[in-house]
Amino acid sequence: MSSPPRLLFAGTPEFAVPSLDALLRAGYPLSAVYTQPDRPAGRGRQPRPSPVKQHALAAALPVHQPITLRDAAVQAELAALAPDLLVVAAYGLILPPAVLAIPRLGCINVHASLLPRWRGAAPIQRALLAGDAESGVCIMHMEAGLDTGPVYARAACPIARGTTAGALQERLAVLGAETLLAVLPALLAGHLQPEPQDATLAIYAAKIDKAEATLDWSRPALDLERQVLAFNPAPVAQTPLDDGLMLRIWRARAEDEGSSAPPGTVLRETRESIVVATGAGVLHLLELQLPGGRPQPAAAFLNARRLLGRRLGGMA
Repeated sequence: MSSPPRLLFAGTPEFAVPSLDALLRAGYPLSAVYTQPDRPAGRGRQPRPSPVKQHALAAALPVHQPITLRDAAVQAELAALAPDLLVVAAYGLILPPAVLAIPRLGCINVHASLLPRWRGAAPIQRALLAGDAESGVCIMHMEAGLDTGPVYARAACPIARGTTAGALQERLAVLGAETLLAVLPALLAGHLQPEPQDATLAIYAAKIDKAEATLDWSRPALDLERQVLAFNPAPVAQTPLDDGLMLRIWRARAEDEGSSAPPGTVLRETRESIVVATGAGVLHLLELQLPGGRPQPAAAFLNARRLLGRRLGGMA
């Protein structure tokens, strides 16, 4: 009787938890879990364990948190675990060639896009910013290049209008876990061959810069709607008011309506939204937040503050 496969898991944020949980529920033995070091968080800036670490400790799994995988001692420790396969999901650290070569069957990654579209750090946000009609997940064999490895399996899901990055991430996390479990038996048995990516179709999903979250009202309303959705829950779309305060916008909807007012001008205040002129069309602000306050629906926001006639974007 053959011995069960020895698996390692590497992941950090909430996106990775469903894949870890799926492996445990399916009975796959995990020798250890790798996750990034605890990071300062919250108002007190106290070190906080990652979601994956919390889940792993609850399951009584050994947890390793190296600062880098390039250290020879860290690599020796990983090699001593003699893994057959390393499963990675949003780990956040680069796996150097020496680490990729350790597992007998290599390393696989649960990636949140339909490769080769959106290789890189922010595939979910970039898909929303681009207005993609669908997203999905890939189970990819990892190699030294950035998300360039051949793909074992892919699963698509449509992106409905109004979907935020947070909501899409939750859906893809579950879909990734399901797809991972579907391919593991054949992969571990050596019966599954990955399909090479078409590099000519590759698009890079650059890491999100916080400066990207500031809205430029001269752009079309549909582009601004996509920004708002892509940056919810982080870093959150924002615009300065003419009094210097920064207004955060959590939800918005674009409409094809003409206006001769300068972009950024608040045209109307209704029970459901605050309507703002843009470079093309108008943007209905549905959920907003002022510094020190909580996100509020437009109606609740307007109970305390009026914006009619003012110009967003810091312009008087």
